Amino acid sequence: MATQKQSRRRRLNMTERAEEQMKIQFPDYPGDLLWKRSRNHGFSTIPRTLPLAMQAIDAQTKGQPAGHVLLCLWIRAPDHPLLTIDSPNVFATEAGFEGERAVDTWRRRMRSLRDLGFIETKEGSTGDFHYVLLLNPNIGVEKLQRQGKTQTSFYGRFRDRLIDIGAERDIQDYDEYLERQELERASMAKTAAKKTAKADDDTPVKQKRSKPKAAAK
Repeated sequence: MATQKQSRRRRLNMTERAEEQMKIQFPDYPGDLLWKRSRNHGFSTIPRTLPLAMQAIDAQTKGQPAGHVLLCLWIRAPDHPLLTIDSPNVFATEAGFEGERAVDTWRRRMRSLRDLGFIETKEGSTGDFHYVLLLNPNIGVEKLQRQGKTQTSFYGRFRDRLIDIGAERDIQDYDEYLERQELERASMAKTAAKKTAKADDDTPVKQKRSKPKAAAK
């Protein structure tokens, strides 16, 4: 499995390769018309598997696809998983919803994202979705797979993409997290059982009072 250093080196090689191909395929294309992260402002860091996550989401929200809403959240995120939504109307409009019920439609999509495990939310001054926590979409897709909600062909493409970008470790980290959670639950149950047993041992036994014998006549 590629380490972070190896993955970084591979990304640099991909950039260099693209530069060489650019010289051959588009040698005289004006640079002023191109967008480059090192020069232009206004960019966001998003997972490369996000298009696949959007497909999985849309497959589960047919008729009310919510994948594009997740993309808009990631684009607006301040390079941090926590996002504060001060104007739901802006987010609804950017997601493509218009009219009087635009925000209501957007909120329904947000509920779908939360139910599917791609975001967590907390209530605030602008409603139920004032604070939004963006969860790892790779884990979100993995959860859907384990619930039997993705097709085999799609999941194969998803795992191949994880390998391509060096993100296969995300699934291993998730499995290790689940193991830790299980161990913690088992430990808590064991501790609770011990406390219950000790409480039972410490409970004083109520002595039965014997009835006085009747006096002989």
